[in-house]
Amino acid sequence: MQTVAATTAAFILAICATSCAKKARVYTEVPKENPGIFLPKSATARLDFIRGVDVSTVIAQEESGVIYRGWDGQPQDIFKTLRQSGVNYIRVRVWNNPWTESGASFGGGHNDVDTAVQIAKRAAKYDLPLLVDFHYSDFWADPNKQKAPRVWASMNMEQKQKALHDFTKESLKKILKSGAAVGMVQIGNETTTGMAGEKNWMNVCKLMNAGSRAVREISKDIKVVVHFTNPEKAGEYEHIADILAHNKVDYDVFGTSDYPYWHLGTKNLAALLDKIADKTGKKVMVCEFSAPYTYADGDESGNSIGEDSYFYGEKRYSVSVQGQADVIYDYINDMSELGQKCLGVFWWEPAWIPVPGNSRDERQALWEKHGSGWASSYAAAYDPDDAGKYYGGSAWDNQALFDFEGKPLASLAAWGLVSVGAQTDVRPDFAQPIEVRARLGEPVVLPKEVAVTNNDGSAATVPVVWNDKSDDGVPLSELTSHGPRDYKVHGQAGASLSANASGVPVLARVAAIELNYIENPSFDERDLSMWQIQDLNGNCNELLVVEKADDAKTGTKALHWWSEKEVHFTVQQKVAGLKPGRYKASMQIHGGDNGPRDKQKIFLFAKSGGKEWKADAFTDGWRNFFNPSINGVVVGADGTCTVGAEVHGKPGSWGSLDDFVLTPQK
Repeated sequence: MQTVAATTAAFILAICATSCAKKARVYTEVPKENPGIFLPKSATARLDFIRGVDVSTVIAQEESGVIYRGWDGQPQDIFKTLRQSGVNYIRVRVWNNPWTESGASFGGGHNDVDTAVQIAKRAAKYDLPLLVDFHYSDFWADPNKQKAPRVWASMNMEQKQKALHDFTKESLKKILKSGAAVGMVQIGNETTTGMAGEKNWMNVCKLMNAGSRAVREISKDIKVVVHFTNPEKAGEYEHIADILAHNKVDYDVFGTSDYPYWHLGTKNLAALLDKIADKTGKKVMVCEFSAPYTYADGDESGNSIGEDSYFYGEKRYSVSVQGQADVIYDYINDMSELGQKCLGVFWWEPAWIPVPGNSRDERQALWEKHGSGWASSYAAAYDPDDAGKYYGGSAWDNQALFDFEGKPLASLAAWGLVSVGAQTDVRPDFAQPIEVRARLGEPVVLPKEVAVTNNDGSAATVPVVWNDKSDDGVPLSELTSHGPRDYKVHGQAGASLSANASGVPVLARVAAIELNYIENPSFDERDLSMWQIQDLNGNCNELLVVEKADDAKTGTKALHWWSEKEVHFTVQQKVAGLKPGRYKASMQIHGGDNGPRDKQKIFLFAKSGGKEWKADAFTDGWRNFFNPSINGVVVGADGTCTVGAEVHGKPGSWGSLDDFVLTPQK
């Protein structure tokens, strides 16, 4: 990976942070020529636009031995490096009490008020104003978790409002006493589904007003931010805006998370935020976004975005340093097009890199001692069902703007270079993963050339050198010899064995498949006439084939459903011309929000000769594909068999069906 050349003369760009009690003059010391990335010059990126980052884990990281470096490769205060790179605002989360009674950290950066004070002091040293993000929880708060702090758990609403007000006010006093320039305060984090243990919107709004009142009592100049997520849900933000207005919530900024691989992406988001700004009369802002530069896992703790997420979002960005720079450019440029309606954007956790260690066990000891992983085992005292079971390191290290050794990536320079543009040498940057299918017993044929995206956005076709084994050690010649299975085979695109030159990584997902009599089994072909899809109660908001590789088991399409109301539909295909005998039917399914597994009513079915066979299915999470199958389907003399699925879904349920199979059985 390239970083900004230290020998190039520094380009100085003056940027003034907006919406803060104290104006902060921030500049970039990054070279315009050959910084390692291509960027066009944005015609819309304002100099008063907030270009922020959330570095809440940095204290715990440094306590664990992480060393951050400057552009010259030498150890340097990360806040200085951020400032030099064009960052002009810092966001820091605040939890009430992320500690056990004996003082052990729950993890995630142990972001209590004292930790926020440390970050505030460091930011103030480099004139970086602060967005203080109160979660009003003892640990992570997001749409899946809005748990009240332990000491608030038994309070009634009146008591909880007072506790939230007092906690907000006293915490702000401490942070301001440190010398920080607090420009904004966020009253709740991703509060789409509730806040501080409250799910009723009337109560949530009361709590928001308690927090807002505390901020106003401290300073009239500090802006109050409300923060939500899932902007991709049609009508959701308009509905929330109406609720806030009806309950007279006092706030200045409507903020959102928007991760391009999960949510809307910049063009659609800008259109939505434009509507929200006009509807509410408030400012808008992107409180969180990010993107990966690699699929590598630096701490053996798994990544939130891995190779199975290689297609994502409104725009398919390269998973590379250049890809990150493109994402930063798009968010700054496209949100700036809203003019003064949009205050700015924040990258979430660009410094959450692996802690030192030669093994997971060594790093685990540091995560436990210093709270630098996403959760420690001690978090079971507060969150036993999630953190208490799945504690570990950083799932975000491949989305950092520093490499695994703490050196700034060239993408970090994009924060300042968006306003002036940048040029570098053209080279292959990213190879889109490919999919190969081979029937059992047939040879696997991998392509000799693959398409790549160059770092300037142009396309090219280059030779590829494949590994001789799959990632799990199976020789290529044996991939179709072990039954139906999926394999990953890696290679180097643009590599040359004779010259021993490396290229860009490329992945082939190889599916060893059975003989299949289902036509268009994965819905990837345009002709869907062989499928009969019936919405039996007419409630489905969405029941259609969508092109979204994240929702497909193989290929890029799948049959998707979602409904606000209870849903009941079937999809089926009648196959004719079969030889009499025994067959196996199967499918792939994933989805969520449909209740406990044992209460769901989803079936794979097969019908032939007046008989019907069924197999139970269920959904329990995105990309948690379940593969129900039916053995011993008997096809008689008429040679016909109907295979399909029947889905009963609770209100709000969603999911995708893919890869139907009807294959002979011996």
